[in-house]
Amino acid sequence: MTMFKELGISQEICETLAKKGIREATPVQEKAIPLVLKGRDIIAAAQTGTGKTAAFCLPAMDKLGHARKEQGPLMLVITPTRELAQQIGEVADQMAVSTHHRITTVVGGLSYKPQIERLSRGTDMLIATPGRLIDL
Repeated sequence: MTMFKELGISQEICETLAKKGIREATPVQEKAIPLVLKGRDIIAAAQTGTGKTAAFCLPAMDKLGHARKEQGPLMLVITPTRELAQQIGEVADQMAVSTHHRITTVVGGLSYKPQIERLSRGTDMLIATPGRLIDL
């Protein structure tokens, strides 16, 4: 297995992963992370639990800037289901501890008001389902 630091991930993210007991990349992460860091588009197909979310989230957040107050998003992630949006949001939130990015997840089935308020404060990464994105 390959260590995250060997893939070019920043020291801050590597330290956050290490605090969670994660030091080695999964095969999908090993293949995807260097490509994402180079700015390449990827498509990854793998079983649930293989680290696909982190495979794109870690390097994307490593390169993502920070929006000023009341600006953004700088990155948009559109996903078909509320459950997947929330899963991606959880991974991004964990990494934001070290990267200091503002992550906002907007999905249907929840009140508009808190989601709109969060967006109005500014966000670096917006994770959304298509329906809620259109609604907002």
